[in-house]
Amino acid sequence: MKDFKEKNVAELLISSNEFFVETVNEAIEKRKVKTLPQAKLYLANLMNYFMVSENLYGESNSETLAEQFLTAINAERSIQVELLKKLGDTSLYISGFFGDSLKRKIVDLDYYIDMGGNAYGSLAGVETVSERALLWEEFSNKFVEFVDVLTYISQKSLVQTNKDLLRLYDRYLSTGSRLAKEELIEKGLLHPQLKKAGQQ
Repeated sequence: MKDFKEKNVAELLISSNEFFVETVNEAIEKRKVKTLPQAKLYLANLMNYFMVSENLYGESNSETLAEQFLTAINAERSIQVELLKKLGDTSLYISGFFGDSLKRKIVDLDYYIDMGGNAYGSLAGVETVSERALLWEEFSNKFVEFVDVLTYISQKSLVQTNKDLLRLYDRYLSTGSRLAKEELIEKGLLHPQLKKAGQQ
């Protein structure tokens, strides 16, 4: 019986990982994001990992993201890599899947985007394997684009209400998200030539 259960769990993990690979590839294609093949696989693995809620909420951490970043920067290298990766991953996942829920909180979406991008950037600087350093640099430089990819996946099957549209507009105003802009244009709520405040 134990072997049967373990086999079923293994099959579920394999099938969910394949599902996430397909989902990420489709979203990246739709969003027209040019990225490394290993970045696509990493995003799929990230989604698979956070499919288990304990991986996102299991460890309570009373430190702010900035405090976590400071702890990571001052840690020994072996721990530093782990802490920076965790901060980057968590910030990316929450920004992509729960960005709208951050709008009315003290810690907003911009904060998560800044901290996640900085975490990956710092990780690229301490990484000793050049291929992984390139991957972290990619995630740092294209953090908002990867947030858009995850947001696209999370919104793909949702029917938006007027409240959702206001959140979409808020997301565009606060982050300049291309995905949010395109959705607003598609719904006739934003003129294609209109630029976000502060953009040239």
